[in-house]
Amino acid sequence: MEPTEDIEGRTFVEVMSEKYSPENFPYCRGPGIGVVVVPTAGPQGSPMKDRLNLPRVLVLSGCGISRSGDEAEIAAFCAHVMELDLSHNKLQDWHEISKIVSNIPNLKFLNLSFNPLAGIILELNCAEVFSRVRRLVLNNTQVSWETVLQLTREIPELEELFLCRNEYSSVHDSSVACPNLRLLHIADNSLKDWAEVRKFGSMFPRLDTLIMANNNLSSIQDNKDILRRLFPNLRSINLHNSGLNHWNDIEKLNFFPKLEEVRLQGIPLLQTYTNAERRNLMIAQLPSISLLNGSVVTDSEREDAERFFIRYHLDYPEEELPYRYHSLVTKYGKLEPLAEIDLRPRCHAQVEIHYEGKIEKLSIRLDQTVADLKKQLTHVVQLSSNSMRLYYIDKNSAFGPEEMKYNTRVLHSYSIQDDDEILVVPKTK
Repeated sequence: MEPTEDIEGRTFVEVMSEKYSPENFPYCRGPGIGVVVVPTAGPQGSPMKDRLNLPRVLVLSGCGISRSGDEAEIAAFCAHVMELDLSHNKLQDWHEISKIVSNIPNLKFLNLSFNPLAGIILELNCAEVFSRVRRLVLNNTQVSWETVLQLTREIPELEELFLCRNEYSSVHDSSVACPNLRLLHIADNSLKDWAEVRKFGSMFPRLDTLIMANNNLSSIQDNKDILRRLFPNLRSINLHNSGLNHWNDIEKLNFFPKLEEVRLQGIPLLQTYTNAERRNLMIAQLPSISLLNGSVVTDSEREDAERFFIRYHLDYPEEELPYRYHSLVTKYGKLEPLAEIDLRPRCHAQVEIHYEGKIEKLSIRLDQTVADLKKQLTHVVQLSSNSMRLYYIDKNSAFGPEEMKYNTRVLHSYSIQDDDEILVVPKTK
């Protein structure tokens, strides 16, 4: 039979007492995360007063917590706590969570990820205690969108909200905006329709960063005026692994007036291009961005990409040319295709073989060695490989013959050209 503790879970106070006792959490002072020892002059009656060393950042992840425990103990020890990680626990009652949060007056960061909160109703008096939180993480809690809206209404100073892996396929608008939210991380959901994404603009008017990776968003449907009005402050957007399949959707990213960072990998539109083509075409299409997929776009890279964009579309019919093509032609002119220059070493050369006053034309492979050439010449000059010396004569050089004395040297290293000469001299005994 399982212990009662494993079935019902543990209390926040029990886990805090155990983890942050001097035996398990020794003193470690330092800026920002130094240990704060609660003085014994505080409220009386706590058996833990002399043996807990609590930092400002509490990490109680994966500890089986399902209840708060004694609220007086929380209040006595956690007045200075600013960040609390309660992820991967067994919390499934907002009332218990609110008892913890209400007794931590300076709490700014709260992580409740991977707690089973699906279908759990958040009452108004419980929601109010979250008002001081600035960063709230609810990843994979299955918390309802109605609960999310209730929390955002009660946390007007909320700046960052994490809602990944909650299976949202639609969202509801709110009559009350969350005026200070800057970052919305809502990756790994099922928001395929831009009509749902559009609602974030009115709900979060100061939104700076929108992370929507792995949502399979199919398109960006609004026009320039609507996008500028809904997302006036959006600086960064992540659409990795979305379903975007048209260049028109990429062009619409230019309608966000402050956008400077874009992440767009794994989308169907770019699958047929090489890595170099993807980056060049994206940079050219997005003239205002300074970061693409995490890499800085330099001025020289932008110019190269824009010139590449013009040349890439030279053979397109007029009716298929993107709008960006015409603006770049105005900037650079209609560029000619780049000349194709083959920089590979030559494979063969026609040379003159000189031997005992005789001259014979011969085609030689330049990827062979001096030893290989000697073997080839044995049938021409009737000498064995070991009985000949070879000299290379460059007709365009002012220098004299160069002895080809190293048998392992490859012929193309001599820069042999057509009509150059190879002089064969018998070795003297």
